[in-house]
Amino acid sequence: MAKKKEPQGNQELIATLNKSEAFLTKYKKQIIFCLIALVVLIVAIIGWNHYSSSRNEKASTALAHSQELFMMQDFDKALKGDSLGTPGFIQLASEYSGTKAGNLANLYAGLCYAKQDKWEEAVKYLDAFSPKGDLIVSPLAVMAMGDAYANVKQLDKALDAFKKAASMADKASESGRSNTVAPIALKKAAFILMDQKKNDEALQLFQSIKDNYLGSSAQQDIDKYIEYLTK
Repeated sequence: MAKKKEPQGNQELIATLNKSEAFLTKYKKQIIFCLIALVVLIVAIIGWNHYSSSRNEKASTALAHSQELFMMQDFDKALKGDSLGTPGFIQLASEYSGTKAGNLANLYAGLCYAKQDKWEEAVKYLDAFSPKGDLIVSPLAVMAMGDAYANVKQLDKALDAFKKAASMADKASESGRSNTVAPIALKKAAFILMDQKKNDEALQLFQSIKDNYLGSSAQQDIDKYIEYLTK
């Protein structure tokens, strides 16, 4: 009895299946390895997310204790830790780098050094702080950077920081004008410009404070600076 001939379409399908089977047999180990690797990768990602969340939580708890020391103005212990096992901002910044708490630890460390008039160290940690994401903290942090730069005579960097702080504060304000941080930062920038003998630019900033930040504390003695620079 003659063997029934498979239709052309079926023959092609069978040939394809045979090739697939041969491929699976030949590369079985490699395929299994790839599947295992994929599973391991997925598990690793899930594990990292859990670890990262746990790490952030642990860092935030440790940061809170150091913040208490900072608020008590015990800046040395806030920086280096105390005998009760509270890690200082320096350790937190190093141990929890890449977390929000670690980032904030850089800011606090910089402020602690600034309070102790250790400006080189202040610059180091304030530079390491990333001011992204927090519209309330960031302008103040950038203004602190400006103070640190000014105290180590990096006046151009100080000027940029003060102007940036003012701009960030204005953007964070619902009215588009911050009557707290922005005029103070601009005033500091104007003093830098006066120190650099750029009186025309300084006058523009003083005038801007007078015209745009009505009722701010920075306006209280602004006229005397305008008068001095227009003589």
